[in-house]
Amino acid sequence: MEKRKSIVKKERELEELVRLIKAYSVVGILNMHKMPARQLQKIRDSLRGAAVMKMSKKNLLVRAFEKSGLENLKEKLSGEPALLLTNENPFRLYKLLKESRSPAPAKAGDVASKDIVVAKGPTPIAPGPAISTLQKVGLKTSVQAGKIAVMQDRAVAKAGETITDDMVNVFNMLKMEPMEIGLDLLVARQDGVMYEKSVLDVDVSSYINELAAGAQKAVNLSVNTGYPTKLTIELIIRKAFSEARTLCVEANIIEKQFIDDVLLKAVRESMALQQKTGG
Repeated sequence: MEKRKSIVKKERELEELVRLIKAYSVVGILNMHKMPARQLQKIRDSLRGAAVMKMSKKNLLVRAFEKSGLENLKEKLSGEPALLLTNENPFRLYKLLKESRSPAPAKAGDVASKDIVVAKGPTPIAPGPAISTLQKVGLKTSVQAGKIAVMQDRAVAKAGETITDDMVNVFNMLKMEPMEIGLDLLVARQDGVMYEKSVLDVDVSSYINELAAGAQKAVNLSVNTGYPTKLTIELIIRKAFSEARTLCVEANIIEKQFIDDVLLKAVRESMALQQKTGG
């Protein structure tokens, strides 16, 4: 009887997963590994109305993807997976999740999500055994004003590297919280397109700067090749006018609009000649 109840419960959970997957335009996969319950609740609250989180066993998620026609998502399941379902733009959703992250101390065995850099400068640590501890992770030190100072910036842990006990000791001594607690969105699928984390993690300010630079290059190309568009026609006409004036002045061409410039040039040349001849 208990076995039968368990089977029925799993089948109902599977049906619910399939229903949710089909109800939303964006299906995301989260890795919930080492996610504290308190932090998770805060993130749930921040996502209320924007997205739905659904945790389940990996084998049920695999079956749900198969029944929903999303087999290509099976290979993306990692760690302690969960679904993130929404009708929001996946890039906006990733930004929201990223902003909800909070700093946390490092533990041995953690994996650095980005380079962890110890900056050069003074520390509040007195000289002694601490110098050896700092040097174990490659930090160059000296003693200044009775305290240990780090002599140059150094990445103690590279992105993707496992945190060691020596690193943890250094981070604790320097009161650093180099890790981040938050939901790890591995991939999001929308309208048949898979967006990996590396694609979703957009630096908005850099993206805006790139768009601005691209627009400026497009304007320069249009103006310099004489290819008129609605946005550049005025600039092209101004450039043509300026080049025509320069040509008339340099070649002493008498033209109604530029006669004053030609005469001014003649006057300047005359005055320069007088100065040279002493006339």
